[in-house]
Amino acid sequence: MNLISSDPLDRNHFLVDEWALVETEFDVSLQGRTETLFSVGNGYLGLRGNVDEGRDGYHYGTFINGFHETWPIQHAEEAFGFARVGQTIVNVPDARIIRLYVDDEPFVLTEAEILRYTRRLDFSDGVLVRELEWRTPSGKRVLIRTRRMVSFTDRHLATVDYQVEMLDAEASILISSQILNRQDGVDGDQVHPVADSAAFDPRKADSFKDRVLQPRLKRVDGSRYLLGYRTTNSSMTIACGVEHDLVTDNEWDQRSHLEDDLAKHVYRVKAKPGRPIRLVKTITYHTSRGVPVRELADRCGRTLDRAREVPVEEQYRKQREWLADFWSRSDVEVEGQPAIQQAVRWNIFQLAQSTARTDGGGIAAKGVSGSGYGGHYFWDTEVYVLPFLSYTAPLVARNALRFRQSMLEPARSRAVELNQRGALFPWRTINGQESSAYYAASTAQYHIDADISHALMQYVAATGDEDFLIRGAIDILVETARMWADLGFWRSNGDDNFHIHGVTGPDEYTTVVNDNLYTNVMARANLKSATRAVESLRADDPVAYERMVSRLKLSEDEIYEWALAAEKMYIPFDKRAGIHPQDAAFLEKELWDLENTPASKRPLLLHYHPLVIYRFQVLKQADVVLALLLQGNEFTPEQKRADFEYYEALTTGDSTLSAVVQSIIAAEVGYQDLAMKYFLSALFVDLADLHRNTSDGIHVASTGGVWSALTYGFGGMRDHGGRITFDPRLPEGWTRMSFRVTLQGTRVRADVTQHAMTLTVEAGLSATVSVRGERVHVGADHPVTVPLDHQGPRLTGTPSTRDIEGTRRADGTLVTASIPTISVGS
Repeated sequence: MNLISSDPLDRNHFLVDEWALVETEFDVSLQGRTETLFSVGNGYLGLRGNVDEGRDGYHYGTFINGFHETWPIQHAEEAFGFARVGQTIVNVPDARIIRLYVDDEPFVLTEAEILRYTRRLDFSDGVLVRELEWRTPSGKRVLIRTRRMVSFTDRHLATVDYQVEMLDAEASILISSQILNRQDGVDGDQVHPVADSAAFDPRKADSFKDRVLQPRLKRVDGSRYLLGYRTTNSSMTIACGVEHDLVTDNEWDQRSHLEDDLAKHVYRVKAKPGRPIRLVKTITYHTSRGVPVRELADRCGRTLDRAREVPVEEQYRKQREWLADFWSRSDVEVEGQPAIQQAVRWNIFQLAQSTARTDGGGIAAKGVSGSGYGGHYFWDTEVYVLPFLSYTAPLVARNALRFRQSMLEPARSRAVELNQRGALFPWRTINGQESSAYYAASTAQYHIDADISHALMQYVAATGDEDFLIRGAIDILVETARMWADLGFWRSNGDDNFHIHGVTGPDEYTTVVNDNLYTNVMARANLKSATRAVESLRADDPVAYERMVSRLKLSEDEIYEWALAAEKMYIPFDKRAGIHPQDAAFLEKELWDLENTPASKRPLLLHYHPLVIYRFQVLKQADVVLALLLQGNEFTPEQKRADFEYYEALTTGDSTLSAVVQSIIAAEVGYQDLAMKYFLSALFVDLADLHRNTSDGIHVASTGGVWSALTYGFGGMRDHGGRITFDPRLPEGWTRMSFRVTLQGTRVRADVTQHAMTLTVEAGLSATVSVRGERVHVGADHPVTVPLDHQGPRLTGTPSTRDIEGTRRADGTLVTASIPTISVGS
């Protein structure tokens, strides 16, 4: 666990601004991190916060959601059913580059004398602005101001607005605007993965050594350029188009240059002081799984034609309007905490940039901000991102679930390959095929089926969109229920419990186990949801029910089997310890001595063989604790506290998915200070680079988890069974927090103070919820305030430990071990 201050950012470098991330100086040592932090994107297209001029120290990074290359996975030892084809996101041609020369002196940010500098990513207008003053080697002062935007209203459109002004002298200025496709084996421009054992990190993308993008088209028409490519193995196609518009009172001329991997439009300007030069560069990308490049180029042309009809300032205005609507649905306000407020809005803004225009595509673990995790989609989306979308952007949530629905057929095939009925969704994928070579911590995570079903039913309950189920999404519930019914079994020794063996839960430091609690609890919910949905469809829409039965060849015996398996699902519980074991054999293992494991050996996965880790009670991330959140109505308050206290001492927090869950449950069971510490660790995980890999891209699931930590944790919201309840736990020192949730079309604002909760309808008609057990009906003209007589139990400190014999240090020597006990304050 990373225990940090309430404001870990260097405020000499990053200013506090509640509506923007502001950088006051360029620091090349932070470049990888800030390229991620200042990325702009819309869920389809992402531009990293790279230096506009694209010179020394520049890390290329333009990504299209789902645009990837494939490669054959070479297993050291083969086995049936192993993933065969790897998938990695591809760095696409970079159309942002604008190189500047003043009197033939190149502007290189890493070398230039900078007199002043600011860079600002504004959360209210979605525009990245950089302004600096450069003194050239000859002493001339040059003002450079750039604006960069990826459009939320047109998913294929981006703009770069580059302005140069001589402040005190005449000069000859050359501006070279480029589209560059790098082919030197950097950042994904290769075909076969290259493993670097000295720099092993499974969180990073694979790199390649041969050419990925094969040229298929190049075209220039005046100041408009088009380049088109086809990937070598996956056969995906892409076209990139650029249009230029130069405005200045100075004399100028222009010329063009075009190659397979380089399109260049050059302006030469005789600049006089006080006469600005403004170049507006309009950029578009279109991609496909197989449409010919020529057709994609036509689409690029139409996008540029449409953009040309709208002044760039109008595009900025539309961006502001879109974001005004987004914040009206999504903002979380923390009164009197400006540094926290800034970080909260930055995290929520990243959710918009990662999801808004996926438009039926997936939501990658890094969004479109970097190449980390190869651009893959995981279960993270359904558990950590979909709650935010379901309650603030239902259409985007629906599209994300439709994307999973589109993967149902390959999921059926994968289930057959693993000798199961129904469907088994891939643990990590881009194109629907399982692409993880290490099955123990990937394919064995069957819980992804239940996670997807959970997100589906959460969405339906939040929106009332039963039509989505009727139109085919119910197939997900049926096929996943079939998988669980087939995967589990009934023991023949008189035990009437339903067991699930040979699976891995969310905690990847414990793999291929029997009766993983999280898996069993979520599978039970999946089976119940499928049973209820099918029975409801039969009662409410017999015609749709008969179509579904015919389509899926569903029998009455199956439905009965699901209900029985759910009723008899084995839920591990150890009466002696008074906790739910993470799995059937978890408590039989030695305890890892985390207290004496040096920071240099963290995260464990980068320093210890998996077999070493698997022998111990040690967690990468919350596992049982996550079950306490998602299926909290299945546990008593006493069980939640006991489970939280036990696993608190065993959880390394090596995963960014952990802190938000621990924060929520810590708040619920009474550890308010600990809840705040975990919340801050999640809030600043990227901003402060707490896991030392922000350079690979945003941790999108963590940003979604930050929203959940605020609403589910401090706001105390729960949605078990579609019933919305609140039990707020506002942190000590916070005077007010406000958030919004949209409940079946009605947007409700919740204002929480230390002494009351006020609910107000901002859009729509009415909603009925429960606050601390009191049923509350709030109408459009009838806000309701509920007094909070107490904040629930407040435990001081953190779970402490007592010593027992038998644990080994990380180096293998026996030591006095620690097991969790509890220190309770008043």
